[in-house]
Amino acid sequence: MSEQIRSDDRLTLRTKLGFGVGDLGGNLFFTVISFWALNYLTDTVGLAAGAAGAALMAGKLWDAFVDPVVGLASDRTRTRWGRRRPYLLWGAVPLGVILALFFAAPPPMDQSGLFWWALLVFALLNTAYSVVNIPYSSLTPELTADYHERMALNGYRFGFAVIGTILGAALVQPILGFFPGDKRSGFLAVGILFGAVITLTALLTAISVRERPAAPSKGSSSPLKSWLGVWKNKPYRIILGAYTLHLLGITFLSGMLVYYFKYVLRDEGGTTLAMLLLLVIAGVFIPVSVVFSKRFGKVRTYQVSLVILAAAALLVSTLGASLGSGFVLAVMAGAGLGMGFGYAPPFAIVPDTIEVEARKTGLREEGAYYGLWNFAIKVSQAGGAAGSGLVLGWAGYVADQNQGPASLAAIQALVGPVPAFLFLASAALLFTYPLDEKAYAEALNTTEKAKVDIQAPPDQQ
Repeated sequence: MSEQIRSDDRLTLRTKLGFGVGDLGGNLFFTVISFWALNYLTDTVGLAAGAAGAALMAGKLWDAFVDPVVGLASDRTRTRWGRRRPYLLWGAVPLGVILALFFAAPPPMDQSGLFWWALLVFALLNTAYSVVNIPYSSLTPELTADYHERMALNGYRFGFAVIGTILGAALVQPILGFFPGDKRSGFLAVGILFGAVITLTALLTAISVRERPAAPSKGSSSPLKSWLGVWKNKPYRIILGAYTLHLLGITFLSGMLVYYFKYVLRDEGGTTLAMLLLLVIAGVFIPVSVVFSKRFGKVRTYQVSLVILAAAALLVSTLGASLGSGFVLAVMAGAGLGMGFGYAPPFAIVPDTIEVEARKTGLREEGAYYGLWNFAIKVSQAGGAAGSGLVLGWAGYVADQNQGPASLAAIQALVGPVPAFLFLASAALLFTYPLDEKAYAEALNTTEKAKVDIQAPPDQQ
């Protein structure tokens, strides 16, 4: 039977839900780290802004190098539970425990001690996340080869992701509110509660999703050959570059929103409402993006998202301070459409690039692809966190004080022009991506025909 169209490419509701729920915990983790890690280290742990940014960058860079190793390890794993599920089963509990450890602020010590504590625990935390997240992501191309079914599968995934993001954005401040004047205890409660949710969702995916038997593969002789093979895949390089720019912009924007509401708008509590508006509306538009994609394609859907996000960032930075919180909340609501349109497409595009190359080469090394994908994600997050911390430090930021003109200008730049430029650069790069639905189908048909021609007896060729 041809590999191109298979009956099991149509996924059951159980599979879609079981796979999707895993990213509720994944995005809960991503959100609490993106929105709160820098602020937690500066305003609660007491680490200077520049040192906090450097610790987050170093921890992410360490993790970035761990990711490809985990990906290849999962490719080469063979157990009765499959290649990916053992990592979810055995990695879920350590991940939850280490998240709680990160948010257990250490006792007072000098800046050097705080820096090394933050770096080491953060590196350990991200390593534990990689052990769970990369095998989870590597399941995507294995579950279906159908072009549109992948978009639908990722629609479920990011529907749950939005729930996780909403929880991460909405619950931190209320939890802290249960511990007035004691943010240390509040963040510890955040770590324990969120760690439990992340553990549970990873276990639910591991229990409910069944992997297919690993497809026959020639296998690479060395990790270096695997990674070089991934890098030779041009469509993959393009979507990887576009998503890296996109995520770098999101890292700058999300990390600065707390500071923007607190110091520019003087409405610290507005951060939660703004994020709720953004994420609830994003959740509504995820299924709309799936329908839109069927008509206009995954790439165009993604580009619409990026342009809307760029416009929103520029509006907030140029008009927000003068027009106030109400205007910013309205813009954030509009940005929700862009956010919703941007969740699923990149993760539905990546499996297409993997599938086409796998049909050409016979190599089934999805983990190598997702290891490098997460490597780029971690580098962009590290760059965004470090850049934000260093810029704030250079501009004279002092925690919990009225900020000077330079510090306020730095916050506004990191909320607006910087992420807007990155979003637009990402959208522009996507014009070079070659695999629309027609090209994808033609590529699969071409490789299938080549296999038939090679396997047929000489008198039938």
